[in-house]
Amino acid sequence: MSNIRSAFANGKAFIPFITCGDPDLETTAACVREMAKKGADLIELGIPFSDPTAEGPVIQGANLRALTGGVTTDKIFDLVRDLRSDVSLPMVFMTYANVVFSYGAERFISTCAGIGIDGIILPDLPFEEKEEFLPLCHKYGVDLISLVAPTSENRIAMIAKEAEGFLYIVSSLGVTGTRSEIKTDLASIVSVVRENSDIPCAIGFGISTPEQARKMAGVSDGAIVGSAIIKLLAQYGKDAVPHVAEYVGQMKDAVRDL
Repeated sequence: MSNIRSAFANGKAFIPFITCGDPDLETTAACVREMAKKGADLIELGIPFSDPTAEGPVIQGANLRALTGGVTTDKIFDLVRDLRSDVSLPMVFMTYANVVFSYGAERFISTCAGIGIDGIILPDLPFEEKEEFLPLCHKYGVDLISLVAPTSENRIAMIAKEAEGFLYIVSSLGVTGTRSEIKTDLASIVSVVRENSDIPCAIGFGISTPEQARKMAGVSDGAIVGSAIIKLLAQYGKDAVPHVAEYVGQMKDAVRDL
């Protein structure tokens, strides 16, 4: 079983996202450790990028703050090395194809494997172009995590058949951000996935409340939350750690008994 699959082995997964370096890497490290203690099953670490096309204003702001603060990919690799001294749960990077290209794809992916990153999510990488990275991911044992969106329609089965680690189901059209209501028929997307693969699938984009997390985890294998956590970091800065910890605990509790 891949390390990522283990995140889904004990019931519904809660998957928090955090942008590395917002407001600084020390706060990121403290948040990740608290998230792990509060029951997060897998953590997505965002590597900031200057043009994050899939992100709404909240995560765009986090990217800008992190980059302005001098965060680099190498510093984030060092952060993960430090975290891996005491954090054992699965961790994946979420970033953009350009970040991997500019670093050097083989160097990037081999470093991920060396520091204990279990997978990478590249929201701007079309499914049809994943061969640019897939052979390297296989070479180094890093899962290239696929996304399906409401617009994927007749491609969902194909994507599910080839998916690795877990499948990221995008709840709604548009960019990341919290939403008051999620109207997409996600159950039908999940059922197509189930017909074609036994891969775990988790729903992200727009989830911010325990009720939403419970509902989304109810139709899938887990809930992913980013913008709501980033809002706490934007609000409290270096003092955000206890607030993030409390929030992650509430969200995990919401999906725990499903």
